[in-house]
Amino acid sequence: MILVRCSLILTFLWTSASAADRPNILLFLVDDMGVGDTSVPFLYRDGKPVKIDQNHLYRTPNMETLAASGLLFTNAYAYSVCSPTRISLMTGLEAPRHRVTTWTHPKDSQVDTGFVKTGNLRSPSNWRLTGLDRSLPLLPRLLREVGYRTIFAGKAHFGPDDTLSGNPTNLGFDVNIAGFGGGGPGSSWGTHHYSANHRTGANVWDVPGLEKYHGTEPFLSEAITHEMNLEIERAVNDGERFFAYMSHYAVHAPWSYPDSRFAKNYPSLKGQGLAFATLVEGMDHSLGQMLSELQRLGVAEETLVIFVSDNGSAWSSNAPYRDKKGSRYEGGVRVPLIVGWAKADLNHPLQKRFPISAKSVEHDLVTCVDLMPTILKIAGVQTEEGINVDGYDISPYFFGIEGTHRPQVFLNHFPHRHRNTLFSSLRVDNWKIIYNYASMTWELYDLTADPRESENLVARRKALARELAKQMVEKLDSQEALYPTNATSGEPVKPNLEQIGNRS
Repeated sequence: MILVRCSLILTFLWTSASAADRPNILLFLVDDMGVGDTSVPFLYRDGKPVKIDQNHLYRTPNMETLAASGLLFTNAYAYSVCSPTRISLMTGLEAPRHRVTTWTHPKDSQVDTGFVKTGNLRSPSNWRLTGLDRSLPLLPRLLREVGYRTIFAGKAHFGPDDTLSGNPTNLGFDVNIAGFGGGGPGSSWGTHHYSANHRTGANVWDVPGLEKYHGTEPFLSEAITHEMNLEIERAVNDGERFFAYMSHYAVHAPWSYPDSRFAKNYPSLKGQGLAFATLVEGMDHSLGQMLSELQRLGVAEETLVIFVSDNGSAWSSNAPYRDKKGSRYEGGVRVPLIVGWAKADLNHPLQKRFPISAKSVEHDLVTCVDLMPTILKIAGVQTEEGINVDGYDISPYFFGIEGTHRPQVFLNHFPHRHRNTLFSSLRVDNWKIIYNYASMTWELYDLTADPRESENLVARRKALARELAKQMVEKLDSQEALYPTNATSGEPVKPNLEQIGNRS
């Protein structure tokens, strides 16, 4: 097996395309939503959707509508925690290269949120605690340069508040609604000022910029949606194309605040389970509100919607996949991805240029790293030599062009602590290799035959495991990845290939 390449060289230049030749783009990002946290089935067997119990529990009718009119991906990947994915969406770089390899602190860039010492190993100390490198070519900045109004709403988590990356307006967004350095809200209730102060006495997680809703009823997802719709209306009234990055705090913890609008739909649930279910439905309701608003404004037919999550679920079991957010297993990295027009009309000039077939499904592997170059391509930003980007333009999948349009490879590097600690993994086609640094052990899974990752095949397939392990290390080294270090010497500790052996 050969990794085709490590990076794509791109330069982004102004194009001669008029605004009418470019779609509006709505990037709808959900926090901590797994592939099972929806009524839309993302599990397919023998070409047919297979519903799991969670698909019958959660209510996401607007996701269903988007999938019915567009394209659903069954093998979409993000990183196992949020900030690495969010930085990759902005840069098109893989996490080992941009070095935001775990979540950043909401306020203090001196706090190492991923530090761990296990035996004589410790996590690297020189990852980018400061978050997103503003000197890189960034998605909103490049879109703004070709005439888009760039609007951000919701969870940012691009860097701590004591850095310039904490504020989205420093990153190329014209508008920032409620985004700051935090990775979650203090509360989802306006009556609590979207703050945890009432229960913790601290204001670290307070959601900013929504003071007019303080002391009132609107749930956090509702308030953010209303503000985003107002900004989209302003862009439309001004005759501008818009890039709307709708980044929900939902369905992230805390799960202590059920959304009363939807609680009655879950009579069998209570406590955190009820709160989570209403977060899911409230997020989906937001999607419906935005689609309706785009239709009211007369721009739904020319607005492309990309729906995606930043990592696997932190709440549910992610069945049939193993484990959750922060994990080396598929439950931590498989995410929902749906692409479609806000209102399908194949007779519309833009949709003739960019046709998306209704009820289409794609089983090829794609990743969060691909979305930045893909969006730029659709927006008419031409590419030539100059800028290093690891992602691939996956728009041919959107528009039904046959073939495989990116290497079937995904690298996840997490030399930190979370649900699983100090690991690297590489998927190549249907195979996945994992290295656990602390125990110096390897895992190998056939994801087609064993999507649950229940049978470690390293002992039976040593030659294959060794080849995949070598490819993983080569890819990590090519991106100058930061490895765990020896606590005594400070030297980097790379995966131990000798632990596998040479023969099958």
